[in-house]
Amino acid sequence: MMNYSAVFLSFAAALLSCACATGQPASSQGQPQVAIDRTQTSPSSKLPATGIQNQLQQSHSPPGPSRIRAEAPPVFAKSYILIDPASGTVLASRDADTPRSVASTQKILTALIVVERGNLDEPVQITASDVAVEPSKLGVLPDEVYTRRELVTAILIKSVNDAANALARDNAGSVAAFASKMNARARSLGASNSFFVNPHGLPAKGQHSTARDMARIATGVYNNEFIRNVVRRRNYTFHYANGRTDTLENTNELLVRMPECDGMKTGYTEPAGRCLISTAHRNNREVLMVQLGTKTKYIWNDGAAMMAWGLSR
Repeated sequence: MMNYSAVFLSFAAALLSCACATGQPASSQGQPQVAIDRTQTSPSSKLPATGIQNQLQQSHSPPGPSRIRAEAPPVFAKSYILIDPASGTVLASRDADTPRSVASTQKILTALIVVERGNLDEPVQITASDVAVEPSKLGVLPDEVYTRRELVTAILIKSVNDAANALARDNAGSVAAFASKMNARARSLGASNSFFVNPHGLPAKGQHSTARDMARIATGVYNNEFIRNVVRRRNYTFHYANGRTDTLENTNELLVRMPECDGMKTGYTEPAGRCLISTAHRNNREVLMVQLGTKTKYIWNDGAAMMAWGLSR
């Protein structure tokens, strides 16, 4: 007579063997499972350099939890985004579409418009209205004459507001007219959620941008050879009209703290908090990061850690 008990035991053992072969992780330890954003690492998500605006455009998730993968370092900024500037791939972000003040980081757009016009050795005569601004000033005086090249270098390295005013007036006739050019150029770069009122980033009613928009603008700036060569400099010797010289130290501390960092612009006002746009490269890898609304002194640590993480992806 057939031994039904033996057959049943043999069948049960076979089922157990199949279940073990599936390789499913054990859940009895109660460890939480962290979801990894696979779309950020898939080779198929890469686009050619010309597709960067489309790539940044494709992710419009509402403000919410960070999209970074589990091993990414923490960031204190209220909004941030980390991208590969060559392809536009978003590596990490949080609240990247939330409108915020961006402080002096918007000077990169001012510089881009000035540099794209050309004739950087043309003279600019300073006026009283140019210098009627606080708090960060180059100290130029009305009726003094400097080149566009000197003034644009000063605003990128030392983030001075009087030179930004002078460049805006020289370029468009007035600060208001220049702001219109800023908004038009921003839209041409895909930054449609931004509105600029002045060339320097001091608080103004209605003025705002987003981390994603500033990444779009910064990518356009990143591709400008003149500006890239300026923002990587640690200092610049400015020659005043009266013969005095002053060594302007770059406000971007990451240039000293992180060897891979090669730019680009800092910003701070009380409403905006600490803001930073930074780039770094290692071998053939490049990353660009925008941080907005940091209320601690750790913005440099965050930028260095996150960009190092991005370069290792």
